[in-house]
Amino acid sequence: MNPLSVAPMMERTDRHFRYLMRQITRRTLLYTEMITTAAITHGDRTKLLGFSPEEKPISLQLGGDNPLLLAECARIAEDLGYDEINLNVGCPSSRVQNGHFGACLMAQPETVARCIEAMQKAVMIPVTVKHRIGIDERDRYEDMLNFIKIVSDAGCRRFTVHARKAWLKGLSPKENRTIPPLRYDDVYRLKAEYPHLLIEINGGITTLEQVQQHLQKVDAVMIGRAAYDNPYLFATVDQDIYGENTIPPTRHEVIENMLPYLEFWLGKGLKLNSISRHLLQVFVGQSGTKAWKRHISDNAHLEHAGVEVITEALAKIP
Repeated sequence: MNPLSVAPMMERTDRHFRYLMRQITRRTLLYTEMITTAAITHGDRTKLLGFSPEEKPISLQLGGDNPLLLAECARIAEDLGYDEINLNVGCPSSRVQNGHFGACLMAQPETVARCIEAMQKAVMIPVTVKHRIGIDERDRYEDMLNFIKIVSDAGCRRFTVHARKAWLKGLSPKENRTIPPLRYDDVYRLKAEYPHLLIEINGGITTLEQVQQHLQKVDAVMIGRAAYDNPYLFATVDQDIYGENTIPPTRHEVIENMLPYLEFWLGKGLKLNSISRHLLQVFVGQSGTKAWKRHISDNAHLEHAGVEVITEALAKIP
């Protein structure tokens, strides 16, 4: 099991951010944004599901509650070369609830079990679940245990647990990431009582020291917003977490390694700011980071903006 991952995040973990992360860490498991079964069934699959081979290992996070559609999408993803399928049972947004998937499915573990079963029959790659510790008034440890038991009986072996409950009404998705208190001990207890399951912990984790502490109690750690706010946080994980004998790239090298990738996509007609927005935080905390961000923000959106915008910004960093 991969001990470290970057969480699926809407508007963030697209293929360009994932490619950036691969300049920093080769081993960390990366996730797509959540993609609904309806989007895959009716939309532009190349745009929605395309990825570069360099991005692997990569997991596709699906949103849906129809076992047949989920199985079909899982097959498509496996054929494209994805390494894992993950079912979203954690997103509390009202839009997701209206589609009847995400965190509201925690109240229907039998539905989740049917979805997992259908996907596992359709593919050979792992099928996993990302969920909350509870929802609304169903937030006792016993409620989560009941969910885990029913879904694991259907064959699921890996669970990523966001160690906060979700309020389906009254809190925004952003508030649901910060207001409900973290309950790491419930996730530790789950692993202790179900040692045969692979348990990953998520929520409020911002440093590699915290990662190492959690790995004493669970199988894996997922980092969300901190990975986007400070991608270079992952510079040493291939050595510290995976035991590889490699030298971490410098921040300058990370950006220089992105330049051919930028040239490639600009040549395909993509606007520079579609990729450059993911680069803004690479120098966070470093001297010159304000000038770096300002130059990119002021110029990357312009009609004929090219790679020179990035190289000029890089020259502003000592």
